[in-house]
Amino acid sequence: MAEMKKVLVVEDEEIIRNSLTRLLERHEYEVCEAGTVKESVEKYNMDEFDVIISDLRLPGAPGTDLIKITNTPVLIMTSYSSIRSAIDSMKMGAVDYIAKPFEHQEIIGAIEKITLEHAKETIVSMRTDHEPPVHGMIGSCPQMMEMFRRIRKVAQTTSTVLINGESGTGKELVAKAIHNLSGRGEHEIVSVNCAAIPESLIESELFGHEKGAFVGATSTRTGLVETANGSTLFLDEIGELPLEAQARLLRVLQESEIRKVGSVQSKKVDVRLVVATHSDLKQLVVDGNFREDLFYRINVMTLLIPPLRDRGNDILELADTILQSTCKRLNKGILQFSANASRAIANYNWPGNVRELENSIERAVVLAEDNEISEELLSFNENETTLVSTSEPVTVNQPAEGLSLEDYFQQFVLDHQDSLNETQLAERLGISRKCLWERRQKYGIPRKKKSPKKSHSTAAKSL
Repeated sequence: MAEMKKVLVVEDEEIIRNSLTRLLERHEYEVCEAGTVKESVEKYNMDEFDVIISDLRLPGAPGTDLIKITNTPVLIMTSYSSIRSAIDSMKMGAVDYIAKPFEHQEIIGAIEKITLEHAKETIVSMRTDHEPPVHGMIGSCPQMMEMFRRIRKVAQTTSTVLINGESGTGKELVAKAIHNLSGRGEHEIVSVNCAAIPESLIESELFGHEKGAFVGATSTRTGLVETANGSTLFLDEIGELPLEAQARLLRVLQESEIRKVGSVQSKKVDVRLVVATHSDLKQLVVDGNFREDLFYRINVMTLLIPPLRDRGNDILELADTILQSTCKRLNKGILQFSANASRAIANYNWPGNVRELENSIERAVVLAEDNEISEELLSFNENETTLVSTSEPVTVNQPAEGLSLEDYFQQFVLDHQDSLNETQLAERLGISRKCLWERRQKYGIPRKKKSPKKSHSTAAKSL
């Protein structure tokens, strides 16, 4: 005999509540009752039900508050039927909406449909219970679970995706997850960090160039956009893209075609675009550093990656996973965190997010002399340069006496950025151009934008 489905009815009007309960029991549902959201929470475990039927307007708190505290599907009913309240309820996560007075078969049909779909979702969830929510990513906090759900959803579309998040949160991992779960997953994703390519070369790198298009163009070159034909193009830190390159990218999105620098011929391309930034693109639009039309073209589907400090127990789960993989990569024995080290990891603010966590743990593994990593080896307060990958060691000249490394970096960049370009600044500091960009973000030193008049004239003419 099939197990009876369990339904919770939350309705403050006793006559309606009793009538609905009798109707459901006649159709072989096990029914529990409550008059308010508060009573529901105090009397029952919300996750034990197959469906919750709740009035929208209840004493104390609206029925939609139940959506926030349970994974059980919530069907909203109300006598105040309107398109607006229906839309608002669905936006908040209600699985369906029904207006009172309702026909008996109408509500029974709705409940049968909801319970059937919920049962299917439960089976799928049980099958994947021991698998990571998204391959290659770790996290079980509510913000990450919601992001995983959105990743799966947007992956099945061809829409452009904008990923927002602080530096070091894993924007490229999200982009790769979207690509791998999409219909283009059999092809290699093409990733570009817009901040790591000199402004004078970025148009050529992205869109290619013809032989003789400019000094040094000794042969025809295929750009990265064309290379991504049939696949996904990931543009990290799109806010750093020069205005001329933005115009070319807009053409790709609007017309699905590219034109190489120095060419008059266009070529059709099939590219799914995923972009990322830590910047406020709306403010860049206001400041004249980002095209408004491009902003609206890329701001179709937006994913926000939470900073590490807001991810609760995910921090320690990530730390343990990173520790084991780092030990394996560096051929070290099995190590573990001391109790004090775990406590310090959980309490630290992690301004550099997951990248800083990785670098701090790698440094600790290298320095560890026994099988336990102490709090001292992590050295959060001393390790001020952890935003820079340990594969790119900083060899900045010795700072002046009494001047911290942070102060020295800021002073050097501010003193020389008018006379040196980004590549020259990075070389003088002994770091990569990408590291220079990351440190600018960390210390809040914006890069000076060139006037459009000084931009690549040949590229501008070829638009």
